[in-house]
Amino acid sequence: MTAVRQDAWSAEDDLILAEVTLRHIREGSTQLTAFEEVGERIGRTAAACGFRWNSCVRKRYESAIQVAKAQRQKRNYLKKQPTPSNVAIAGLASPDLEEGLYKSESITEESISIEAVIRFLKSWKNSLQDNSRQRKSLEKQLQEKDQEIALLKEENDRLSHQVNEVQTDYRVVNDDYKALIQIMDRARRLAFLSEEEEEKSKFKMDANGNLERIE
Repeated sequence: MTAVRQDAWSAEDDLILAEVTLRHIREGSTQLTAFEEVGERIGRTAAACGFRWNSCVRKRYESAIQVAKAQRQKRNYLKKQPTPSNVAIAGLASPDLEEGLYKSESITEESISIEAVIRFLKSWKNSLQDNSRQRKSLEKQLQEKDQEIALLKEENDRLSHQVNEVQTDYRVVNDDYKALIQIMDRARRLAFLSEEEEEKSKFKMDANGNLERIE
């Protein structure tokens, strides 16, 4: 029966919890199984280990968790491969998180052969060729985008020039309009003054029948 400890978690306990949990994630096991294993090793309950993992330790190993999940997916993929040679070759490119080495549990003298290595190198060559074609396609798209940007910039310059010309024409027309309004105002005032003078002027008829202006 697992003992129930009441003391605080140590750095070593957290490390054991992280290592075991990451291993179970990588191997496709459940976290509950990992917590049970940790509890047996450090003398705590599985519930206490789960609470410690979710509340504290997990936050410090987010990137390692993502790597472990990726390794689990790759492990599941390799298990579905029909030939053991492909499994072995693909396993050679899988880094182990804890030891930092390239290894695979399925690597044996029978599975690693010259033919398998040749197939792997050919596959790698095809991958490089695909990447090269994709790079050239992206370079072509980038060149087309640069040309499109240049055309748009030229169009923008042309439209800006037209806008400047329109603004200049508007100022000229506006100035002419203001001058015309001033001329009309002066003509209106002169006409008004002339009418007033005519109303103020008086005439009388002399003996010969001619009109004579009276000041």
